Amino acid sequence: QVQLVESGGDLVQPGGSLRLSCAASGFTFSRYVMYWYRQAPGKQREWVGSITVNGSTNSADSVKGRFTISRDNAKNTMYLQMNSLKPDDSGIYYCTFSGHWGQGTQVTVSS
Repeated sequence: QVQLVESGGDLVQPGGSLRLSCAASGFTFSRYVMYWYRQAPGKQREWVGSITVNGSTNSADSVKGRFTISRDNAKNTMYLQMNSLKPDDSGIYYCTFSGHWGQGTQVTVSS
């Protein structure tokens, strides 16, 4: 059974940092491109970034230079390092692949 479990969300001040994790199980993690999405209240879910099986990454312009995606295939885990956080980065962050979604983790950026 495929499972994706996000963690690491928290309340942080503007300019702060957080590291999100996505723990995967039930499939061969190393064979799949993985994605991060986020959804702010009242807004559509939006793509944040992705990482290929070889570790190549791509990210949305809104987070480029501030967010870094990585993966550890030995641990079946993907990460999202978020720096220089802004209030607009607030929302629920999800990891996903091939139509499978985690339950999300809440990030709130506020003073």
